[in-house]
Amino acid sequence: MASQSCADLQEEEREVLKSIYEGDGSFKPLNETSFSYKFGNAGEPKACLLQVEWSDQYPSVLPMFSLDNFFNNHLSEVNKSNVLTALKQQAEELLGTASTYSVIEWCRDNLEDLIVPEEQLPTDIASSATAEKQPKQKKEHLTKQAKRKLADRLSKASWTCIPRYFKLSLPDAKGEMPRGWDWVDVVKHLSKTGTAVPS
Repeated sequence: MASQSCADLQEEEREVLKSIYEGDGSFKPLNETSFSYKFGNAGEPKACLLQVEWSDQYPSVLPMFSLDNFFNNHLSEVNKSNVLTALKQQAEELLGTASTYSVIEWCRDNLEDLIVPEEQLPTDIASSATAEKQPKQKKEHLTKQAKRKLADRLSKASWTCIPRYFKLSLPDAKGEMPRGWDWVDVVKHLSKTGTAVPS
């Protein structure tokens, strides 16, 4: 490895991966240092999408593995953790060599054993996994007509307990102010300002 730099080894491995997986729709290069491989088809219980990313020091350091994709939402956190731990152990055995192809192929061969159906998980883990997936209870949605009736009923109830002199400054059920709410009593206004003196 001393004779070749990490960048040269990465370029060489990139070319090898492209030639090996040419025509394989499951393999997809995301950029120069990231790749994804889809195991199985959507809807299958043991299908997953693995992302592999190389750092600048790869292959002298481990590649990063990720299962944080929308495609993997059906997998429990326990299964994701099991797969990632096994992949890291496998990559540690191949540290210092071009290991992406070997890890992908190892995962393809052992994925059936790594992903355990939820009914076979221990009960405390399975119950926490299903509790995470339970949808929140939805609020009852009212129609427009039901909302109007409720607003009218509430506004009539609130009007009965308000003194008359405050009623003119409150909006009705539609949010509109009553007619004349900002009018000025002309007689009171003129009495305060005085009379006009003819010139």
